[in-house]
Order: sequence, then C-alpha cells, then structure tokens
Amino acid sequence: MAEILKKATRESFGEALCELAETNKDIVVFDADLAAATKTSIFGKAFPERFFDCGIAEGNMIGVAAGMAASGKIPVAASFAMFATGRAFEQIRNSVAYPELNVKIAGSHAGISTGEDGATHQCIEDIGIMRAIPNMVVLNPADHWEMKAATKAAIEYNGPVYIRLGRLAIDSFNDPETYSFELGKGITLHEGGDVTVIATGLCVLEALKAVKELEAEGISARLINIHTIKPIDREIVIKAAKETGRIITVEEHNVVGGLADAVCEVVTEECPVKVTRVGVQDRFGFSGPALELLDKFGLTQPHIAKVIREVVSEGK
Repeated sequence: MAEILKKATRESFGEALCELAETNKDIVVFDADLAAATKTSIFGKAFPERFFDCGIAEGNMIGVAAGMAASGKIPVAASFAMFATGRAFEQIRNSVAYPELNVKIAGSHAGISTGEDGATHQCIEDIGIMRAIPNMVVLNPADHWEMKAATKAAIEYNGPVYIRLGRLAIDSFNDPETYSFELGKGITLHEGGDVTVIATGLCVLEALKAVKELEAEGISARLINIHTIKPIDREIVIKAAKETGRIITVEEHNVVGGLADAVCEVVTEECPVKVTRVGVQDRFGFSGPALELLDKFGLTQPHIAKVIREVVSEGK
C-alpha cells in the first residue's frame, strides 16, 4: 500500500491540471478571482499564458470558456461550487451543455466542509443542479489519487463535465499502484452481503472506516464508491440491490437531487429495495469548523456505523 497522503482534492486537481498540460497544449484554465482557493493558481504559475482570471463574473467566464471550446481548446472553468453552478447555471445550460461543448467546470469548496464560510457558501445542491442538465457528466472523486485520475479522464472525455472539489484535506485510501478509474463505473471497496453502502466524495473514507469497524461485530456490509454520479453505474447498483436487499447512500450533499436520488431512480426501475439516505437532510448548513460540521450532520464514521447497524437490525 502506498504512503497515505493527506490532501484536499482541490489541490490534487490543480496538480493534475499542471501534469496534463505539460503534454496537452490545448488545456486552458479560467478562474473567477478565486485561484488561490480553487488551486488553479498552481496551473497559473506554471502556464501563465494559458491562465485567465475573469474576475467575479462567473457567467462571463463560462461564456468565454464556451468560445474557447468552440475554437478547439479544452477549457477548464473553476470557482466555488456555489458560484460555478449557481450564478452561472444559465450559461452552463445554454452555452455549454446544449451545444455539447468540451468545457470542464470545476466546483470547489462544495458541501458543508467549507466550514466557517457558512450556509451561503456551503453548496449542497451542485450535484443535483448539474445532474439535471442534459449532456453533463458529473464527477465527485473521493481522494487524492482518484481526483488525479478523474481529472485526466475528464480532460480526455469530449464533452461537458462537472468536477466537484473539496476544501478539506483528507487521507488518501486508494493505492496508485493498483487503482483504476473508468468514467461511469463504480468501485466495490469492501465486500458484504447484509447491506450495501453506496458513498461518494469525502464520505467514502468515513464509510470505509465504518464498514471495517462493523466487520469485527459480524456485520457484513458491502461498500461501493460512486465517483461518477452521472452517468451512474446502473449495473453495480442493481447487483447490490439484488444481492443484499438493502441500500444506504452517504453523501455530503442534500439528500434531494444528489447520489441518493440517482440510486433510487435505478432501484425503483430495476429492483425495488429500501434505500436509507444519509446526507444533509434538506436543510441549510451553518458556520463552524469543518470536522465538527461533518459530525453534526451525521457524515462521520460513528454515525454511518450506527445507521448500518439499525438497517441490518431492521432486516432480521
């Protein structure tokens, strides 16, 4: 197993862009006056002639990125998730997704782990917003290695992509020597037959800790990492529903519109089972330290383990 790195996925994203740009001269990056926070500043320092700060004008930034894509470039447009998906929604929908232009949109500081910035900046709706737009691929990588692989896949994919970036530094759990990323394919991290936990983003690590803890108690929980929320891996979800009969979704997002809804859409069509949704329960966040907020909203190992115990107990 490789050395565990503690790094925010926004930083991993910035590093990956630089590495890819060394050989791909078509990559250009735009930011909306938040380069130091989104870590596109890493790219800007390495390739100043291919980096453009558009100021606090997200809609304009997306419009310019669309123009660059129409000219054959591979533009990456970054801002806080709240601004990238909220303020620029119309431009993303009409100028990027409708004509299927090759623009990559990066939403940093997503979820409640934005912390002290408070409810106005804690974007818990971005996955739902982007998932509802036709032609849009939605990615939510879980750790450093997955973010680097997902960024490469996004750049190589020809079409609109939304990538969710985290502010909080988290431990890596994937092994770069064996890890393989494929758009639209979930990854089974832990086998089990009593229940299936389907997680995304930073919640994957907390869920992994929880299922390993419960293994010692005799609870066999399967864990699936869904890094591509759209298109979701229907096959892995259906298989889990048929084999375990119960599903728990875990996400740092509103339970409305995000991973939970994506999973529910699959199982209701193919194999109806009970789905228990762990996430932000359709409420706004508030200011506070990121780790304390995650605990408050039930997105840490102890809370996830408690839900798993309850769901398994209900089925006995």
